[in-house]
Amino acid sequence: MTDWKDRVRERERVLLSDNWGRLHKNVFDYRRSDGTWQEQVRETYDRGDGAAVLPYDPDRGTILLIRQFRYPAFVRGHVEPLIEACAGLLDADDPVTCIRKEAEEELGVTLEAPRRIMVSFMSPGSVVEQLHLFVARYQPGDRTGDGGGHEHEGEDIEVLELPFDEALAMVDDGRICDAKTIMLIQYVALKGLLDT
Repeated sequence: MTDWKDRVRERERVLLSDNWGRLHKNVFDYRRSDGTWQEQVRETYDRGDGAAVLPYDPDRGTILLIRQFRYPAFVRGHVEPLIEACAGLLDADDPVTCIRKEAEEELGVTLEAPRRIMVSFMSPGSVVEQLHLFVARYQPGDRTGDGGGHEHEGEDIEVLELPFDEALAMVDDGRICDAKTIMLIQYVALKGLLDT
């Protein structure tokens, strides 16, 4: 059995930027499968870990999503706001506390029992973030506010309550193109959480 830690020798780590997140240049030696060592250089971006949740109502066959402007997507030519699952950075919170807080802020819903379904690297070629993905049942009485996020954080969020079949169609035709959201919607479909 390979001890993968023995295959990496870190040589240099240089902080390139420390604004919203930290960008490092990393120089290391990697022992290849044939036993030879190769110097590699990679940049890694660290803004902390996050959590996302997809609330679903099995009685009405609906889910809650958000729509918000994302500048990086805009730069790539996706000019309209993205349709996404509610999400946020952990900061000093554990994932469950984070997702409950984000659901209240962004969706205006109180989630009693979010269930973690997986932890995933979303872009492991350069981003160190791990994302904790949750699903949670909700019903109309759990809506305790308007949602919309915090203006002082630059958030201008629209809450969407959609029939699940419509959300699946939006994944198929590309209207939903956010990876975490696609993963959560497909999980709900594969597990039959909204099957009647």
